[in-house]
Amino acid sequence: MSALLTDLYQLTMVQAYLEEDLLDEAVFSLFVRRLPEGRNYLLACGLDDVLRYLEELHFDSESLDYLESLDLFSKDFLRALESFAFEGDVYAVPEGTPVFANEPILEVVAPLPQAQILETFALNQITVQTVLASKAARVVTAGRGRPIIDFGLRRSQGIDAAMKGARAFYIAGVHGTSNVAASRAYGIPVRGTMAHSYIQAHDNESEAFRRFAERYPNTVLLIDTYDTIEGVQKVIDLAAKMGEKFNVRAIRLDSGDLMAHAREARRLLDNASLHAVEIFATGGLDEILIDNLMRRGAPIDGFGVGSDMAVSTDAPNLDAVYKLVEFKGKGRTKLSEGKSVLPGRKQVYRIEDQGGAVKDVLALASEPAPVVNGRPGRPLLVPVMKGGRRIPEAIVTLGECRTYAEGELGSLPTRIRELAPANPPYQVETSRALHRAHTDLIASLQASMR
Repeated sequence: MSALLTDLYQLTMVQAYLEEDLLDEAVFSLFVRRLPEGRNYLLACGLDDVLRYLEELHFDSESLDYLESLDLFSKDFLRALESFAFEGDVYAVPEGTPVFANEPILEVVAPLPQAQILETFALNQITVQTVLASKAARVVTAGRGRPIIDFGLRRSQGIDAAMKGARAFYIAGVHGTSNVAASRAYGIPVRGTMAHSYIQAHDNESEAFRRFAERYPNTVLLIDTYDTIEGVQKVIDLAAKMGEKFNVRAIRLDSGDLMAHAREARRLLDNASLHAVEIFATGGLDEILIDNLMRRGAPIDGFGVGSDMAVSTDAPNLDAVYKLVEFKGKGRTKLSEGKSVLPGRKQVYRIEDQGGAVKDVLALASEPAPVVNGRPGRPLLVPVMKGGRRIPEAIVTLGECRTYAEGELGSLPTRIRELAPANPPYQVETSRALHRAHTDLIASLQASMR
């Protein structure tokens, strides 16, 4: 990954830090100030790419030549970049952890220049993957256990978003992807059906069905190119002609009144004793539409979701920030209106009972775990990198992330997992010690300005 995938001001600040000898240990915290409207939680994702970036980050000769051409950087600074390597520590919530406003998704502890330079890339990767994982988790919830397939490659905002999106979707519970490159890269099950163009390329729809079914056993036939119900009948006729060789797994509905079409298709298939042929639906779907279909008892066995999930249409961005919270062993904050920052290294404790998560407590990292009803809170931020290298415990497979996410989501209160805004929302408390540290620091800063 190119070291130039950063904002210019990261490099100008790093040069200034070096020239001013501001090299002491700093702590930066990456968090989301507020949840998007309509969201009850976020599903943290993207950590793996951040850690890989830190392990591999270096400035090659071509990058240094380009920086020199900008006439902004001294020769001493460019020489320093030649040997640049990240040597700090990272603490983070594991991918697949539900998180809430103001809770650190990761914290970086490193010399100030090293911690600073991570800001742009970390925000880029954590933001997009968390946005997409959070959206996908809602779609999976709406499906009530029906398989959800990612059809978003063609609609994603660029190749990186499509690749990282497929990974994030899988962590969130999506069952597979049409993205062949993502399947190869991450080991995600690859799934596909057929396009209308295949049907249109044949003079006869029935012939198109026959040829595709013979070539690809266990396939899914797209039946709405001309007339949906007639398409179902042609599949039934094909089953009669092929006999024991008929091995069509499902039909696909892609347009019109999906509820009505699914009911009639199911009736026709069952009357023809084709009970094993499933119904797969696509076409402009989101979690609200899927939820509505499921509530009304639609006989649909799976969904392909593209545009809406690929770009998280209703909540495509996060108010995510990466802020300095400690330097030279002292807490740091801001007085900017509406953009205050809680100082110091922190920990998030999830308070749980036998029924699952109850609330979170945001505390200083130095505080002991709060104890509620005899049970200590579970710390969510764990060490994932030490001295610039990933620790063995932080190396997990995509399947392990997926399983972990399923368990963590399942532990949330039911009202938080539902699609409607939760009332009341999930409770996140600030510990007394953290609150006191914040108010004392604000008072000190205000006094210094008088």
